[in-house]
Amino acid sequence: MVATRGDALELAVLGLLHDAPLHGYEVRKRVNGLCGWSRVLSYGTLYPCLKSLLRRGLIEPEGTAGTGRRTRIVYRLSAEGKARFAELMTRGGPAAWDDDSFGVHFAFFARTDRATRVRILEGRRSRLEERMAGVRAVLARTAERVDTYTLELQRHGLESVERDVRWLSELINTERSGAPVARTDPQPSDTPPDTQRT
Repeated sequence: MVATRGDALELAVLGLLHDAPLHGYEVRKRVNGLCGWSRVLSYGTLYPCLKSLLRRGLIEPEGTAGTGRRTRIVYRLSAEGKARFAELMTRGGPAAWDDDSFGVHFAFFARTDRATRVRILEGRRSRLEERMAGVRAVLARTAERVDTYTLELQRHGLESVERDVRWLSELINTERSGAPVARTDPQPSDTPPDTQRT
């Protein structure tokens, strides 16, 4: 089963509302920060998702925030929404390894068990290793026939995937050892692994 961006958005919204009630503007802002979707998550994408979750009884209005024309509906997770979020977080199959879904699952890893985390990390690594093999095969076939810039772009893509595979391997080893994942505060020059671009 391949995850869709809508599935990933549903999981992100449920996960954020699991933490605290929020209005739509705040949900959008946090999803953009969480998933790096600032260029693609519009209100035209978010509000149909919120309406669907309301219709299905997964979220409910808690009240309003603001005054006058700036009044916004505040949403909270219902009991059914909490159950749905828990169910989605236990899924560790191929849909959780996809580009659109992996980052969302990873953002909420603290709310799932170690076995599920390892299964998702291993699946994601396997998917990226397949991609890496494909890029290497293309490079081997086309290196002499493409211009310098195209070749450099392909090499950059390969290096990005290799970096993500190393990062995933480190996380898998940490999870298997039972040690807590080390928390580091990134410095301005640090670049975190890119889980969305690959």
